Amino acid sequence: MITVRAPATSANLGSGFDTFGAALARPADVVTVEKAETTSIEVTGVGAQYIPEDPEKNTVGAVVEALDAPAEIHIDKGVRPASGLGSSAASAAAAAVGLNELYDRGHSREELVPIAAKGEAVVSGVAHADNVAPAIVGGFTVTTPTGTHGVDTGVPLVACLPDVAVSTRDARRVVPETASMEDVVETVGNAATLTIGMCRSDPALVGEGMDDPVVTPERARLITGYDDVREAAFEAGAAGVTVSGAGPTVLAVCEEPRRRHIAAAMVDAFANAGVESRAYQTRIGRGATVL
Repeated sequence: MITVRAPATSANLGSGFDTFGAALARPADVVTVEKAETTSIEVTGVGAQYIPEDPEKNTVGAVVEALDAPAEIHIDKGVRPASGLGSSAASAAAAAVGLNELYDRGHSREELVPIAAKGEAVVSGVAHADNVAPAIVGGFTVTTPTGTHGVDTGVPLVACLPDVAVSTRDARRVVPETASMEDVVETVGNAATLTIGMCRSDPALVGEGMDDPVVTPERARLITGYDDVREAAFEAGAAGVTVSGAGPTVLAVCEEPRRRHIAAAMVDAFANAGVESRAYQTRIGRGATVL
């Protein structure tokens, strides 16, 4: 029997749509796997009632099939589904790491990324890896068709999760199919700035590089109170603010001494919009860990 903790993640980070990702120090899923003749899944924890336990409908089932590793699996959810914090990716990443070790498959962490991404297709219809990559390898990651590249960093963050749901499928429907050359040039420049900021562990550069004129404005419309929450975070000292993944979590990057103030400001702004929320004072952290 093997138990693995896999972190929540934030994908896109504004300018890196379907490419950038970051592992968060908290919250996290904890997954336990044990060899069995046939696969069974039990889910407990946050939002467990919304997660199917049928292996064919659960993100972990696709990972089991890809690794040919039947198991009794218990998923203790710490990452709420439909949160924009990589809930399905956390489970898939933990299962991939655990089953790889349980069955001694010998895959590297990087090789496990596309395997875990198959689980994402169960949830969103697309086997994207921008969440599972940081959930497995940790830190800040850039995922392209040729592989995953990452850097360890500890940039401080606040992830404010409102008590509303935005499904990945719905959030993908609002993504524009085209963009102007002006917006493309701006996005490329911002993505490069963010990457340099991550390599330097510089919150100011990371925040500057989060701006995105293409995808984020459309997804922000799905989040009640987003504009006010964003403004409140900046007024409280945030260096950058964006939608985390598909939303509805709003992510702020900042200097560590400002986290508590920013978290309170974001929660208050959501409350003023009639929405309850919870703010995680966190940072970019480690990937999946065998306990």
